[in-house]
Amino acid sequence: MSATSRPRIGVLALQGDVREHVFALEASGAEAVTVRRPAELDEVDGIVIPGGESTTMSKLLGIFDLFDPLADKLSDGLPAYGSCAGMIMLASTILDTRPDARHLDALNVTVRRNAFGRQVESFETDLEFTGITDTAGAAPMRAVFIRAPWVETIAPEVEVLARVPDGPAAGRIVAVRQGNVLATSFHPEVTGDRRVHEYFVEMVRR
Repeated sequence: MSATSRPRIGVLALQGDVREHVFALEASGAEAVTVRRPAELDEVDGIVIPGGESTTMSKLLGIFDLFDPLADKLSDGLPAYGSCAGMIMLASTILDTRPDARHLDALNVTVRRNAFGRQVESFETDLEFTGITDTAGAAPMRAVFIRAPWVETIAPEVEVLARVPDGPAAGRIVAVRQGNVLATSFHPEVTGDRRVHEYFVEMVRR
């Protein structure tokens, strides 16, 4: 795929903030499509797993016969980006989840669900994001956390891209990348800052 191509990126459309991701991807130079059936996975160059409720999402993946096909595609190298619940779904180990919840094992990290507290404790902060805000003249990234997870441990092959800068959660990992897989605890699709989606679109192009 060339550096100027328009990749076709799917957004898993079972639950969560699907439309916001579709809009952000289109604004970032991709052709965005919704994915609800296994055959649609064969038609995309990358996949976004949106925020929502991770245990509900895992159930719906089973109901729609999507769990195993998606896990197989990820294992074969399909680029993926997960925000909030999407990060939880991509992780290899999840803390504070239900015993029957399933996850996709695409990121070798341990994630804690609802790590920052309930929805009433949602918050915003400015982050430095490796590969985005460390360029000349780049502004910090405004990050919105809504019942968000954080990453507690990572394997050596996982790159930390962002941490909470201050407050009670200072130092907590909130963005990671492992090869073709990207994940954030926060919701860039709701802020109007397209830089995370542009970063992912460029990952897919490469």
